[in-house]
Amino acid sequence: AAMAGFVRELERRDGPALRLEQRAAGGVGCVVWDAALVLAKFLETGACPLARRHVLELGAGTGAVGIMAATLGANVTVTDLEELQELLMVNIENNKHLVTGSVRAKVLKWGEDVTEFQPPPDYILMADCIYYEESLEPLLKTLKDLTGPDTCVLCCYEQRTMGKNPEIERKYFELLQRDFELEKIPLDRHDEEYRSEDIHIMNIHRKQTVGP
Repeated sequence: AAMAGFVRELERRDGPALRLEQRAAGGVGCVVWDAALVLAKFLETGACPLARRHVLELGAGTGAVGIMAATLGANVTVTDLEELQELLMVNIENNKHLVTGSVRAKVLKWGEDVTEFQPPPDYILMADCIYYEESLEPLLKTLKDLTGPDTCVLCCYEQRTMGKNPEIERKYFELLQRDFELEKIPLDRHDEEYRSEDIHIMNIHRKQTVGP
């Protein structure tokens, strides 16, 4: 039996809304987080040309961001753990009539082999992927393994002030800066409605290594 879920509609600028099923029970991957909405709507502003680009979403959860990218013409692979695949499939199926690129779901466990996701995608999308200290190192390894010199990583996260969150966030960006350049996308470039002072979008690129 399907678990009790509820549908979250995400309006699109042109055409019908995305319909995203969520799960009432379950872990963090089962609901559409605000950071996912902000990132999905940012993609719609057209700041990053997505048509016919290869896009990979990490920690996709409900798939909101990746499916939005697919409606903008990207060829998308949404990835998450095994237990979220069914929810991802349901959401892909529910929205496939809106997709102008392509979208498929695959299992990707951070820190493990990423050969099947090569060559490096044009874009990697991440919404609210930093909340467990244990997952920082595997996530960074995966990012390093997946990115090529031209890959653009868009990381959207909600700044949380509770408990260990600030410390985890600080550590993540510290580790990230060893191999990547970070640039914050100003709030006035976010969608005019779907934006918040506490939700940040970072544009991240591999540091250019200078050879001999």
